Amino acid sequence: MMSTIQEFLTYNKIAVVGVSRKPEKYGYRIFKDLRDKGYEVYPVNPQVDQVDGSPCFKDLSSLPTIPEVVCLVVPPEAGRKVVEECIQMGIKRLWFQPGAESEELISYCESQGLSVVHNQCLMVLSSPKR
Repeated sequence: MMSTIQEFLTYNKIAVVGVSRKPEKYGYRIFKDLRDKGYEVYPVNPQVDQVDGSPCFKDLSSLPTIPEVVCLVVPPEAGRKVVEECIQMGIKRLWFQPGAESEELISYCESQGLSVVHNQCLMVLSSPKR
């Protein structure tokens, strides 16, 4: 999985699905950390209008561009809908934050030809962009 992680970290456009306005929540912390490191980050949450001054999008289809990586910070039950949207949009790289994955969801993604990272924290493994 390390080669997949290294590949994912070369991309710049990342959507964080399950972003939160609350600074103590991981959805917020991951979004802010990636943005502070220089990534082009898109917050996605249908119940949030903006996060830390950035407009928040209702779903992946609402983004102004197609992300290269989608980071999921939602429960596995909500993740299936996100995966389906990724497939429809041609998004091939999904990063499941710890707690967002399930064996069933990972198997489904792999059966659909998607690259998946799970049980690893994007915030911990990412480095500042140059």
